[in-house]
Amino acid sequence: MEIVSIAVSKKKGTKKTVVPEADVVKDYGIKGDAHAGKWHRQVSLLASENIEEARKQGLNVDFGDFAENIATQGIDWPQVPVGSRWLVGSSVELEITQIGKVCKARCAIYYAAGDCIMPRKGVFARVLKGGIIKVGDKIIRLDS
Repeated sequence: MEIVSIAVSKKKGTKKTVVPEADVVKDYGIKGDAHAGKWHRQVSLLASENIEEARKQGLNVDFGDFAENIATQGIDWPQVPVGSRWLVGSSVELEITQIGKVCKARCAIYYAAGDCIMPRKGVFARVLKGGIIKVGDKIIRLDS
């Protein structure tokens, strides 16, 4: 289980830009990302396997296109329980707060990609401990 992509954006409802590393701030989220803040969806996670499946279905998508902050390998996120805690890299600790989401309106992501899998396959977390994360960092479940 590891990070395969990290992405951020300055505006909500848009694709995110892939970056090699990010500063994750306790009780806030990823520095410089529009979704960061004092709420329960500070960081979004999506399995790279879901992005690959969307490609196989004919969508021209890449990392960040579904507005996910962290794309992972080896974790089926919709199957993890809310409240589970995860160590990302050497110091960042996340707590899963929400599985999926309800989109009130179709955003730029839906129109650009032709679909958005984040509401069905993504999860959201709050930051319990901050630090720097990088592509390739391992992810470990802490409470299993």
